[in-house]
Amino acid sequence: MSQMSFSDFEYAGKRKQTRRERFLAEMDQVVPWAGLLELIEPFYPKAGGGRKPYPLETMLRIHLLQNWFSLSDPAMEEALYEITPMRQFARLTLSAPIPEDTTIMNFRHLLEKHQLAPAILAVINGYLQEKGLSLRQGTIVDA
Repeated sequence: MSQMSFSDFEYAGKRKQTRRERFLAEMDQVVPWAGLLELIEPFYPKAGGGRKPYPLETMLRIHLLQNWFSLSDPAMEEALYEITPMRQFARLTLSAPIPEDTTIMNFRHLLEKHQLAPAILAVINGYLQEKGLSLRQGTIVDA
């Protein structure tokens, strides 16, 4: 992650951790990021001819946020601007560009085209079950 902005620094000093923050911190720890990135990487666009793509991990994190919190593409873009814990989970700052809703949609379509979305969710749910946890509507429940 890049250098903290003033707003990130101010936010870091707050005292109470919300349920959303605890949930995202837990997911950050338990999701098998390396395996999921390996699954998607062969299909993800490489830098070259056009605009440089966002980091794959950032787009995966946004996709998961969208699923966990049931957000549309435009709502996800707005959440990344407005909700600091979501922006931090996605490894984004306000000092750098935030993916637009069409970029978020294109990533989702890439996953759908290659039938990766169900595999991603299956990997995450399988991993959580191994840890004795289950995911239900954006919350982790001890199994």
